[in-house]
Amino acid sequence: QVQLVESGGGLVQPGGSLRLSCAASGFPFSSSGMRWYRQAPGKERQWLASISAAGDDTVHRESVRDRFTTSRDNAKNTVYLQMNDLKTQDTAVYYCRYRSDSGSEYWGQGTQVTVSS
Repeated sequence: QVQLVESGGGLVQPGGSLRLSCAASGFPFSSSGMRWYRQAPGKERQWLASISAAGDDTVHRESVRDRFTTSRDNAKNTVYLQMNDLKTQDTAVYYCRYRSDSGSEYWGQGTQVTVSS
């Protein structure tokens, strides 16, 4: 079955960096686009970034474009989100998402990112 496992979150000071990972299994990862989202307390889930199957095409939310970068390693079935210059407003649970050709959506359990001094 499809499994997505995010990791790499934690507590970081403002201005710091984190690299999130999403390990995928149970579907043809190397031929699948992937997405990153986040959800802050009391807010709706927010799309952050998309990456094509080959990793050669990425799109990022405008508000994070100059600080966040998504990438992938198809040999490791893993997608990454590099986050730099983190701000308190980046505090949220971060998720990766896979959508199958049939339209089913799969989410990981999320990883908590807390930006605080």
